[in-house]
Amino acid sequence: MALDGCCNGDDFTVGSFFSIKTTLGDEFQGQVITFDAHSNILILQEGSKSGPRRNIRLLKANYIKEFSFLGHGEDPIDLKKCYLDINTLRAREELAIRQAETEAERIGVGVTSEAQSIFDALSKTLPVRWDKSVIVVMNEVRVSNPYLPESVTGGTPAANDRVKKVLELERKRLQVRGGGQ
Repeated sequence: MALDGCCNGDDFTVGSFFSIKTTLGDEFQGQVITFDAHSNILILQEGSKSGPRRNIRLLKANYIKEFSFLGHGEDPIDLKKCYLDINTLRAREELAIRQAETEAERIGVGVTSEAQSIFDALSKTLPVRWDKSVIVVMNEVRVSNPYLPESVTGGTPAANDRVKKVLELERKRLQVRGGGQ
């Protein structure tokens, strides 16, 4: 069936199998889990297999170019057959939280975009962290505002020189990028 715009929710009853072609060129078969008329989103279980792992697709109905009814099956969400591995879900959640916290720690609070760019450049080759508005490199070298080579303190002379060199190169890159705009 070709579509002339949006489809009717009655077309997509729970448990129905469809072959679907999208406006983006995807072709797949799936079983309807639910259709939300308010958001116009169709939720499908791809393929016809059931089991502990399923591929679920959320599709805006207006992206359906054409579809054909293949038949009707059982409700794909049979609570007696559903299994959620809570330990795996918790592990994924904890990993996502740790990643988000790590990414948040890399963002300076109350610093300029230039300071953040310098931090990002240093972090590509050296371990860095923020201590308020001071960039701490290798837990020993400190780079304070205005983040110039003269602002580098602490650490061994070799570490100090390395940080100063990266700072100089990043400042030149920022000037070239800023001058080209």
